[in-house]
Amino acid sequence: MNFALILFILVVITGVAWVADKLVFAPQRRAAGIDRMPLWLEYTASFFPVIFAVFFLRSFLFEPFKIPSGSMIPSLMIGDFILVNKYTYGIRLPVINKKIVDVNLPERGDVVVFRYPKDESVDYIKRVIALPGDVVSYQDKRLSLNGQPLSYEAKPDFLDPESMGYAKFYRETLPKELGAYSYNILNHPERSGGIFTQDRFPYSENCQYSSAGVTCTVPPGHYFVMGDNRDNSADSRYWGFVPEKNLVGKAFFVWMNLGDLTRIGRFE
Repeated sequence: MNFALILFILVVITGVAWVADKLVFAPQRRAAGIDRMPLWLEYTASFFPVIFAVFFLRSFLFEPFKIPSGSMIPSLMIGDFILVNKYTYGIRLPVINKKIVDVNLPERGDVVVFRYPKDESVDYIKRVIALPGDVVSYQDKRLSLNGQPLSYEAKPDFLDPESMGYAKFYRETLPKELGAYSYNILNHPERSGGIFTQDRFPYSENCQYSSAGVTCTVPPGHYFVMGDNRDNSADSRYWGFVPEKNLVGKAFFVWMNLGDLTRIGRFE
């Protein structure tokens, strides 16, 4: 379901009714001494300001999403309701998603929502690992960027609520030259680090797979993304790169989790 399109159609219908009421029907009612709107106008014109405000906020400022899977544990948990900043990476026209104003570009470490390249009706959320032109290598469950390995600080094992098993918990940090950004990740030691995929995707020739992992050169205008729950995430290692045009926005805030109110707040 294309909710943006449905909302846009509702804005048009209620907007036409609202304008018609202001210019035509309201003066006629006043002249006839009638105070109340007809029922059909109450359910169209009266809702226009609210529907327009929701459409504007959702299209240009902030859009809510719900986390449906555990691919971003421990940063985001199943059931988290998050807010996504829609203007961080540029202002786009709703429905057609055409960028009209450039603002910023994604940075390494950003958590982004994007339209899944294999099915653009589906929204995914992952972390940006590599930018256009970067060489990213994931070998034996360790990352390196442009030949520089990321550093890992071990923490106490983490109970993954989705698998109900303990996972290795690390603080992963980019080299200083690449931003020195840090975030938490999980690895499941019982699972292989090899990437086995038969998928062909745009620029798949930029990637070399082995039993130890994968190494890719990110093409222009694309991004390499991964889930923080490294052994439980379908991401760029398997289905390829995210085109810039598929970006929806930057996730930055958990505004509700019905099962755990302590989740509310910003996340890394």
